[in-house]
Amino acid sequence: MRRPAVPGRRRSLVLWPYLLIAPTVLGVVFLLVYPLLRNLQLSFQSFGLRELIRGGAEFVGFDNYRELLTGGEFWDVVVRTLIWTTVNVVLIVGIATLVALMLQRLGRAMRILLMSALALAWATPILAATTIFQWLFASRLGVVNWVLVRLGFDSYEGYSWFADGTATFTILVILVVWQSVPFAAITIYSALTTVPAEIYESARLDGASDWRMFRSLTVPILRPIFGLVLCLEVIWVFKCFTQIWVISEGGPNDATTTLPVYAYQIAQTLHHYDLQAASSTITVLLLAVILFVYLRQLFRQEGEL
Repeated sequence: MRRPAVPGRRRSLVLWPYLLIAPTVLGVVFLLVYPLLRNLQLSFQSFGLRELIRGGAEFVGFDNYRELLTGGEFWDVVVRTLIWTTVNVVLIVGIATLVALMLQRLGRAMRILLMSALALAWATPILAATTIFQWLFASRLGVVNWVLVRLGFDSYEGYSWFADGTATFTILVILVVWQSVPFAAITIYSALTTVPAEIYESARLDGASDWRMFRSLTVPILRPIFGLVLCLEVIWVFKCFTQIWVISEGGPNDATTTLPVYAYQIAQTLHHYDLQAASSTITVLLLAVILFVYLRQLFRQEGEL
């Protein structure tokens, strides 16, 4: 005969899962939700250096947003950020897909070697990798200039890469792509290993080319994985700050000033923490809209399959 359940024990069993996730929830609230709400509050106040020291910020409504959105400089930064994100994400996903397909065809030894190299590149600290790129493209002792001069391009003797906006933008793109490709490539390759080989064998017997199999089989099957990688890379590239600030601080002539860098410049140089908060809020909203539109389209395509 079964013993009746004790009410106190039943209550503890019900509460136990919530107690297990409580530390994670509290951590998310403390590290994400509270800073986001505090930033939103600052964006509706007049908060400068005086308020930072004395306190007592005045509520100004949407004045900070109005000042940002009516200025041409802010929209220039928005356009530059969208171009920056698009260029990087397209290159990252494209190169990562090619690397993943190459991993699929390599032998076991070469595959392990290449994946180890990718893991090491991915594990390199951001600041360390950025410093290495600064040294590579240095005007006097840089390896890139030395190699180009040895190849006969004498005009690159002492050439200052970071004095030109286009060159600096390109170097930063190479750096971010180099740092991001390993994660995306390993993720896509892991997904490729789950696709049954019989599907490709049947398609090959029907005379399908490699490109046709990739377009008609691999992409539809792995569409959720491609969508996940794309979303993660958009978030990572859009909020990229350390590499840009260490190498160029948004210069030269604002050629590499993106929204995160612009917000930092407003706060640290002009001490307009209210405008910085408004800029950060707009950045979060803009990123959320981009991801919402893409995910909505992705789910709609999934429903049509």
